[in-house]
Amino acid sequence: MKNLFKLIYRYHVFFVFILLETFSLSVAITNNNYQRATFFDSGNFLSGTLFEKFSSVTQIFEFKQVNLKMAEENIVLRSALHEMLLKSNRGNYRTSDSIYLPQIAKDSSQKAVYKFTTARVINNSINQQHNFITLNKGRRDGIKPDMGVIANGQVVGLVTNVSENFSTVISLLNSKWKISAKVKRNDYFGSLSWDGKDYRRVQLNEMPYHVPIQNGDTVVTTGYSSSFPEGLMIGTISEFTIGSGSNFYKIEVLLGADFKNLVIVGLVENKQLNEIKQLESLNKYGN
Repeated sequence: MKNLFKLIYRYHVFFVFILLETFSLSVAITNNNYQRATFFDSGNFLSGTLFEKFSSVTQIFEFKQVNLKMAEENIVLRSALHEMLLKSNRGNYRTSDSIYLPQIAKDSSQKAVYKFTTARVINNSINQQHNFITLNKGRRDGIKPDMGVIANGQVVGLVTNVSENFSTVISLLNSKWKISAKVKRNDYFGSLSWDGKDYRRVQLNEMPYHVPIQNGDTVVTTGYSSSFPEGLMIGTISEFTIGSGSNFYKIEVLLGADFKNLVIVGLVENKQLNEIKQLESLNKYGN
């Protein structure tokens, strides 16, 4: 201990310098939008590179599984594409070799609202209160904030930050994120979130107790969030009770996606998202 104090005393000027530099950098990042954006963009790149290198080493023996997962995801996306176009009732359509939604023939210039692409998971957490996922694609691959993320056609999360080559996703297993969800059988909707306990289950809130529900009912997206099409599966009701002194159910939903085994994910882009945001921004009081 005595030697430690001697070391600190001997180099106290250097330690004070480091402390002041750290404080100055923190103030600059916190109070300047440009520096903050640059810092997080660089951080995204560095952490993404490290995660990708580590992931490449650990997954070198899993290429067969990755290929199978990718093939399965493509099949799911193509199936979702086919079903969405059949339900559109907008005439014939043509398919393409890409996994993007093709043009709809009612107007040759008219394109489907959503398009899909895929990415590989290079980092994933499930044991925190605020879990995130890192993907191996970024801006140069067309990835943008607010793109929905799915696995095998089931909701996983939402893209939040994007760098040139990587992106981070706020996971459904994040207690700060909520999504609008409904019971598929009767279309009654509520707010779905995670209580931070079991990575296999989330909670469907604000569902009135007079609504007829049962264990096994499928819970899907409502389409109220512009990031996800209506009807994407989230999970199934595993148990429910009526809250004491409340007019709402307490509903547990068993997730459809296996968050411990995410390898290839699909990303959903709503090509009308910016237009929707601009229009909704006009609805604020005072405008």
